[in-house]
Amino acid sequence: MTAPAPAPAGPDAGASVRHRLRAWMLEGLADMAKHQQGGQAQPEPAHRGQRWWRVMCLTGVDYFSTLGYQPGIAALAAGLLSPIATIVLVIVTLAGALPVYRRVAEESPRGQGSIAMLERLLSFWKGKLFVLTLLGFAATDFLITITLSAADASTHLVENPHVNSVLHNQQMVITLVLVALLGAVFLKGFLEAIGVAVALVGLYLALNVAVVVVGLWHVATAGHVVTDWSHALTTEHGNVLAMVGVALLVFPKLALGLSGFETGVAVMPHVEGDANDTEAKPEGRIRGAKKLLTTSAVIMSCFLILTSFITTLLIPENEFKPGGQANGRALAYLAHEYLGSAFGTVYDVSTIAILWFAGASAMAGLLNLMPQYLPRYGMAPHWARAVRPMVLVFTLVAFLVTWLFDADVDAQGGAYATGVLVLISSAAIAVTIAVRRARQRGWTIGFAVISLVFLYTTVVNVIERPDGVKIGACFIAGIILLSFLSRVARAFELRVTSVVFDDTAEKFIRDAAQHGIRFIANEPDQRDVAEYRDKLLQIRTDNDIPTADDVIFVEVTVVDPSEFESELRVRGEVLHGRYRVLCVESSTISNALAALLLHVRDMTGQRPHIYFEWTEGNPFAQFLRFFLFGQGEVAPVTREVLREAEPDRDRRPRVHVG
Repeated sequence: MTAPAPAPAGPDAGASVRHRLRAWMLEGLADMAKHQQGGQAQPEPAHRGQRWWRVMCLTGVDYFSTLGYQPGIAALAAGLLSPIATIVLVIVTLAGALPVYRRVAEESPRGQGSIAMLERLLSFWKGKLFVLTLLGFAATDFLITITLSAADASTHLVENPHVNSVLHNQQMVITLVLVALLGAVFLKGFLEAIGVAVALVGLYLALNVAVVVVGLWHVATAGHVVTDWSHALTTEHGNVLAMVGVALLVFPKLALGLSGFETGVAVMPHVEGDANDTEAKPEGRIRGAKKLLTTSAVIMSCFLILTSFITTLLIPENEFKPGGQANGRALAYLAHEYLGSAFGTVYDVSTIAILWFAGASAMAGLLNLMPQYLPRYGMAPHWARAVRPMVLVFTLVAFLVTWLFDADVDAQGGAYATGVLVLISSAAIAVTIAVRRARQRGWTIGFAVISLVFLYTTVVNVIERPDGVKIGACFIAGIILLSFLSRVARAFELRVTSVVFDDTAEKFIRDAAQHGIRFIANEPDQRDVAEYRDKLLQIRTDNDIPTADDVIFVEVTVVDPSEFESELRVRGEVLHGRYRVLCVESSTISNALAALLLHVRDMTGQRPHIYFEWTEGNPFAQFLRFFLFGQGEVAPVTREVLREAEPDRDRRPRVHVG
């Protein structure tokens, strides 16, 4: 007896596979939408989380990993002046960026960073466009972090003497593989990375301490090295003031050493707070975040000064240039040169791991930042709140960036520095405005000076390395274009998150439900007796509504037409002793009316009717008015929103136009 043949995989089987794949891709979407309603992601209660020093390691995989390439970039930019230019960088870090981001931590304890601070200062479309521009630079920063870090990791792998011949000229392939592996980690589910980050950062910093100690010992025992360096400096630049002046001029090229502060703020929700912390006032979390920012900045500053000193003095200048053995891997060069091939290989593996994981930190920042703004603005598809689809999008963009830059660390430095500097400059400006509003005169002057320093640095960086602002502009243009296309595509969605009636409005609906619910859409003008009397007479005449039938006026006031999702609050009024009016504030008239009708239907079990007048004007111009200002031709748009929200015609509220 033969076994029965398996059932063929028919349409039902294919549909089942597609359903499971869709469910897997959109896992957590409902929770993300719920947490992000109203524009604020709702993190876990403030008393939960990790100790600040453990979270510091999570942001440290981004910040500390720049040691893999920062000394080499500094040597290329400043030459013999690299240590002095690095000291200038450290001064700006400790006296400028650190105070700014400590204040950002106070103002934005949920991890939204300076973008949220600036968003509160501007409203309507100018605010949205400004935020989209900053998001473009943030995308530049985080995506170039992923691609630059992966490219530098592949450089360390290719330049290792044990694998040099095997992987020769394969840097592009290796970089793409590392980016793909990063995407795979997030597709599987990136839950808790702090334990891994602690191990990676601890090992990496310990290995760097060993390299620095050995490097300093070689500098100390070979006295001529310092003498030769100081003599060359004096010959080339003359005196100390000239050296400092040149160091200030080349400082913008070293801006990569300022990275990590945005990531430090972004991971704030993971910091453990006090038991009595609240989301409104998480003092423990803020205090822990300030310790995180300060400690990481001090550690990094010490390493930056020491590593720039030993690499400048111990590595021949030609080795820093493209094709040289120290290009993009100065400390790894010293590790192999002075501590042997075995230690150098361990150092390479550690560097590769932390650089790859720095991409994970940047990916987490993107996944935290973008869904907080774009879907709320209606400028991304609904699925953009889910993690996995966005991981695929960011991974594909990272592939493109890697290919465009040919996996070259030096070529990506300008774009990375531009993203970093724009975000730091915006943070400094946001903090300056915040302290000015708080009437803190001394702090206002101080932060204004810091803002000018970062603005100068940004402008100089853009002038000297325009490729950075070009790639940033591409990200901005792409985000704005896709955002507006998405907004147009979602224009007829029901965007109201909830409908809340006050007692008077609810009484109006309950009373009207006894005889049939009829609404008249009215654009509020003078709101005098004549306005309501004439409107009622015209609607009754145009639609043959019996005099005995009761009606309720509905008036929608457009508040901020650039908003996409909002709660609908309905207030009832009795005007002139006889006209019942439902007053609503919303970002768009049509969506507010559609949401009101559907809610009334669900509340009473009856299909409400609403009556409009046609609006005069060109249909395309009316659509633009609706898209940009929430008004336009209200009647057909309300009907279209209802049609999309309720496919069943027998349950759909009725729209009448006369």
